[in-house]
Amino acid sequence: MEKAYKYRIYPNKTQQELIHKTFGCVRFVYNYYLDKRIKAYQENKTSLNYYDCCKDLTSLKKELEWLREPDKDSLQKSLKDLDEAYKKFFKEHSGFPRFKSKKNHKKSYRTSCTNNNIEFQNNHIKLPKLGWVKTRDTQISQGRILNATISQDPSGKYYCSLCCTDIEIKHLPPTNNQVGIDLGIKDFAITSDGVKYSNPKYLQQSLNKLAKLQRELSRKTRGGSNWNKTRIKVARQYEKIRNQRHDFLQKLSTELIKENDIICIEDLNISEMIQDNRKDMRRNIGDVSWCEFTRQLQYKADWYGRIIIKVGRYFASSQICSCCGNKFPITKDLGVRQWICPNCKSILDRDINAAINILNEGLKQIA
Repeated sequence: MEKAYKYRIYPNKTQQELIHKTFGCVRFVYNYYLDKRIKAYQENKTSLNYYDCCKDLTSLKKELEWLREPDKDSLQKSLKDLDEAYKKFFKEHSGFPRFKSKKNHKKSYRTSCTNNNIEFQNNHIKLPKLGWVKTRDTQISQGRILNATISQDPSGKYYCSLCCTDIEIKHLPPTNNQVGIDLGIKDFAITSDGVKYSNPKYLQQSLNKLAKLQRELSRKTRGGSNWNKTRIKVARQYEKIRNQRHDFLQKLSTELIKENDIICIEDLNISEMIQDNRKDMRRNIGDVSWCEFTRQLQYKADWYGRIIIKVGRYFASSQICSCCGNKFPITKDLGVRQWICPNCKSILDRDINAAINILNEGLKQIA
């Protein structure tokens, strides 16, 4: 099993300079060979593969000596990423890959571990060409290190992600519990047990502060030092929202995985929901992060021996009475939060009823 450990690193000035040189070289190599492959295809209908580019890169280094400064494997990885992106042009007919922009403030490069050139010891990470880089994180990576990804966020912080393999994660003991989960906007998640987890709406809480910072940024001269200082303030505010949301999702998904053996959830078509709704609703759907929540549930279930069942997106979970199975189409209206079944006269909460129906449908799929 593979697992990644992400550390915030604190490189010195010399290391920062080399990191930024590597960012630039990786971007240059990617754009240079993307342009070469596009021209070869348009002019001669021929396609350069990864190995052709690698051979040409050796001669290019002789012409451009500054390409020898960064870690050579990072340039090879850039060609590998280009090859994967270029294959989509033929497989998915999605058009040529885009050129990487120098103005993008999210930067990264990847390098492989060979002959123990990447290590973690005593709050320091050893990286190719950079040497030992300081980190304050105390978590210890397990297993064998495959590669490292060095990145810089728009806020200016540096990170290193170590991808490790041969990791053994013990399965959690069985609890003999199963739960259905209905995802929503007002309440983030409603379980079939009747528990409602409120939606924290971190983006909504920060909209006024973001608007103020964006107005301040718009008054600065683009590219100036004051503009860059304000840009970092905006980036840090977005980073705070992202960290708050990530912390909430991690804690909730871990809690559900620990307490239940089987978790049944809806297979939502989120991209279609965003397109079909008004602006404020689209923002709320993006802020609630259902896709990230289901992703976390899935990989944690794989780690700890739990079962995730996705119920079909066209299953009418809100319209069916969980007591008698009678369908009541009027509940398509989202304004109906509670209704009485005309058949068995049960008083039903819309969200809890939907969660129970999702659980029952998921258990049918197992059977």
